[in-house]
Amino acid sequence: MSYAILGESGTALINILFLGILFVVALAIARLRSLFAIVMLSGVYSLVSAAWYILLDAVDVGFTEAAVGAGMSTAVLLGAMLLTARTAKPEKPLTRIGPFLVCFLTGLMLVYGTIDLPALGDPQSPANAGVGLTYLQINWYDMGVPNVVTSVLASYRGFDTLGETAVVFTAGLAVALLLGFGERSLAETLKNAPKPPKPRNGGEAP
Repeated sequence: MSYAILGESGTALINILFLGILFVVALAIARLRSLFAIVMLSGVYSLVSAAWYILLDAVDVGFTEAAVGAGMSTAVLLGAMLLTARTAKPEKPLTRIGPFLVCFLTGLMLVYGTIDLPALGDPQSPANAGVGLTYLQINWYDMGVPNVVTSVLASYRGFDTLGETAVVFTAGLAVALLLGFGERSLAETLKNAPKPPKPRNGGEAP
């Protein structure tokens, strides 16, 4: 019994540690003006979030966050940063009131929406009835994975997950092409390259 209590306490402390790191990184992102530092801290935020998701046995969400959030998104943002200034312009204090009100009202609406959600462990909830109940019953014997969502995404509907992965890869590739990687970047390099001197008196260029 004591080992179980210590294990739960240790898990709770790790959760608090991860949440504290996320809070500090979010504050740093909000206060910085260097776009490079903001992009790097955004990648750190995604990596810490991925580690926290894995701690909560949401392996599929953690891998997605690490690949898309910390990997592809960071690369795309760095590419976009090459086409703009490196430092954000200072904002007036009054201009922050509007975004703050939008975030605050959105948070209130989300909290209000949780009132209609079923209680945790409610046997009559949609997640615990129908096909969801079947997954809960056969998941451990089929997969041996404690997180049912991971088993559903990786195995029971693996082809759908493969399609989603292809869509995300295609979207990232399209954004990279729009930012000027590939042929457009090569064309700009060739256009800006110094031209060879013209030959004189009809002779060949040296």
